[in-house]
Amino acid sequence: MSFSDVGEKTDLKNLPLEGLENYLRGMGKERFRAMQIFKWIYQKSAESFDEMTNLSKELRAGLADMAYISTLEPSAIEVGSDGVRKYLFTLADGNGVEAVLIPIEGRNTLCISAQAGCAMGCAFCLTGTFGLTRNLKTSEIVNQILAVKRDLKRNPALQVEISADTSCCDIDEDDPSPASPESIRNIVFMGMGEPLNNLDNVIPAIKIMIDGNGLQFSNRRVTLSTCGLVPEMRRLGEETPNINLAVSLNATTDEQREKIMPVNRRYPLKMLLDACREFPLPGRRKITFEYVLIRGMNDTLQDAKRLLLLTSGIPCKINLIPFNEHEGSDFWAPSQESIDAFHRYLIDRNVTVITRDSRGGDISAACGQLKGKLLNHLEKDAG
Repeated sequence: MSFSDVGEKTDLKNLPLEGLENYLRGMGKERFRAMQIFKWIYQKSAESFDEMTNLSKELRAGLADMAYISTLEPSAIEVGSDGVRKYLFTLADGNGVEAVLIPIEGRNTLCISAQAGCAMGCAFCLTGTFGLTRNLKTSEIVNQILAVKRDLKRNPALQVEISADTSCCDIDEDDPSPASPESIRNIVFMGMGEPLNNLDNVIPAIKIMIDGNGLQFSNRRVTLSTCGLVPEMRRLGEETPNINLAVSLNATTDEQREKIMPVNRRYPLKMLLDACREFPLPGRRKITFEYVLIRGMNDTLQDAKRLLLLTSGIPCKINLIPFNEHEGSDFWAPSQESIDAFHRYLIDRNVTVITRDSRGGDISAACGQLKGKLLNHLEKDAG
């Protein structure tokens, strides 16, 4: 269905189950119909009301008059030699967003976007150079997942075993949910945009993901990564308890962090780390601190020592991420020697630390690179 066809109709993928129940109540329909429709959309991948054969023809016709079911297909796909698969999606208004599928021994992790562009302006991030165009709707967030699931179903041969490394995401090894080589196991909001800057759409999307009648992800398998919006962290903890939180820290002093992350001027390290201490963590769950190692900026042993002190007393693990160089950046990847020394200092002091392997290095690996590449081609063609 094209954008011009839908007019003022309601996209049902913008509604979590409770919202769909309220919507149908407004049509004078029974509550259980919402669950039927929800299952058709998310478990049977229905793209039209005609497919919903356990609904009356009258209800299907009424829904078709008032609502629609959006869908999304990738406009470009790049595949790395290590099995990493990057998707560019062109939205109805022409904006582009990206998602990345990372296969790890049948435990596929999908990294999704929450915004078209980003307003946070982190100096090392390519997405930030585009600026923020707009927030993604709930439907545009969940449709990234559904589009990749369709791609996997169409191409089962894409399932490859790479390594046992789990550093690309927060995998909870205590979660007994089975691994399926033909499905997405983990969802991470680590793509384009700052997800906490779009909570009105991200929270309903998470509810659809973890609903037993929806996409059926365990809340242990959903991770949200933030640059550190403190009030929104509190709201996330209140409204979607039990998902994983990752905080992009990347520096060990306010002076250092303000140079690369403007958000630190609003929420300096002490305020951010206090919010981390207050964030509700069920059971043995931990906050993940992501730390992008940049040569000559934050990769010294002094930085490692300060990082240890800053995170003391917070149930956490450290994800070290060597900077992924990209065109136009003034930063450089750290040396292997500094990566190893930083890692060793922390692990020798009983810190849970993982150094993330570089994945998708032979394709547009960093968030925004595939979009940037296509924009460059378009500009050259226009010239």
